[in-house]
Amino acid sequence: MHAPRPAPAGTPAAPLGAPTDATRTSGAPVGEELRDALARLLDGLPPRQATQAVDRLIANYRGRTPTDAPVLRDRSDVAAYAAYRMPATYQAVRSALAALRARLPEWVPADHVDVGGGTGAASWAVADAWAGAERTTTVLDWSQAALALGEELAASSPDPALRAARWRRQAIGSGLRIDPTDLVTVSYVLGELTPEDRGLVVDEAARAGRAVMIVEPGTPEGYLRIREARDRLVGAGLRVVAPCPHSDTCPIEVGRDWCHFAARVNRSSLHRQVKGGTLPYEDEKFSYVAAIRADGAEGLTDAAPAARVVRKPQIRKGMVLLDLCTEQDGLRRETVTKRHGELYRAARDAEWGDAWPS
Repeated sequence: MHAPRPAPAGTPAAPLGAPTDATRTSGAPVGEELRDALARLLDGLPPRQATQAVDRLIANYRGRTPTDAPVLRDRSDVAAYAAYRMPATYQAVRSALAALRARLPEWVPADHVDVGGGTGAASWAVADAWAGAERTTTVLDWSQAALALGEELAASSPDPALRAARWRRQAIGSGLRIDPTDLVTVSYVLGELTPEDRGLVVDEAARAGRAVMIVEPGTPEGYLRIREARDRLVGAGLRVVAPCPHSDTCPIEVGRDWCHFAARVNRSSLHRQVKGGTLPYEDEKFSYVAAIRADGAEGLTDAAPAARVVRKPQIRKGMVLLDLCTEQDGLRRETVTKRHGELYRAARDAEWGDAWPS
C-alpha cells in the first residue's frame, strides 16, 4: 500500500475522511424535536454554572482526563452536557449511521443497545435513521442522573420506540454484559475508560451485536481508539462496512495523519456563550467504525466503494486531483482530466468523504 503524499515542511498533516452528508444538517423531525427539548432545558440553566460544568466536560471530551468513574455527576452536569454536547453527539452518530445504511439499505434493526448512552444522543440518532420502525431500545449508563434526564427528554420524541426506551444503570467496563441484539452503539465512551476496559467493552459489543457502531471525537487520540476498536472487531470476526472500503489494516501512518469526519451542528445559545462564537453553526469532528457479523449481512449491498475521497478535492484548470483510500492500493492520488468525460464531471462535483468508483 502506498504511503500518504508528504506535506510541505511545517504544514500540519491533513485529517482524513468525511461521510458524504457530513456537512449537512439532518433537518428530520426527530432532530428538530431534540433541539426543541434541549432549548426548554436551557431555560432553567444558570449560565455561570453551565459554563463551569461545560469546561470540565470539554476536558473529558478531549481525552485529557480519562476515568473509570462517571463523568456526569449531578443534575447540573447532566443539563450542561445535554445542552452543549448532545446535539453534536447526535449529529455525529446520525452521519455515521447514514454510511451504515448506505451499505445495508434494506436492514432495519429490531433492537438497539446504547452503551454508555448517557442522555441518549445515539438513541435519538437511531430513531432518526429508522424513523417509525418498530424497535426495542435500551440505554446503559453508569450515571443515574444522565439516565433520568435522558428519559425525560425522550418523552418528547416523536418516535414511539424512543419514548418506550429502557434506561438502565450499568457500569461500563469489565462487568458489562449485553444481551444478543441487532445494533450496538458505543459513542463518545471509550475515551472515558481505562485501556483495559476499552478492550473489554469493544469485545462485549462484538460478541453481542450483529452490527456495531463505535464513535469517538475526531482528534488524533480519538482516531487511535477507533483504530484499536476496529482491529478488535475484525479480530472477532466482524466485517467493516463503513467508512473503510475494506477490513484490512488501516493504511494511515500513525502519528502523521488521522481519519476523521465532520457533521454540521446548529449552535445553541450555550455554545455561543461558552465559546464566544458568533456563527450559528459549527462542524463536529468525529471518528467512527461500523462493522457487522456474517449472520447480520443479509441485505448488504455489493456496492461497496472501491475508494473514498479522503481529502478535499483540488480543482485545477482542466483537472481534479483526488486523494483516495482504496481497497486494493491503500492511499493514492488520482488525477482526473477533461479527457475522462463523465468521470471528470463527477470529479468536479465530488466532495471530501464521497465514495469513488476507481
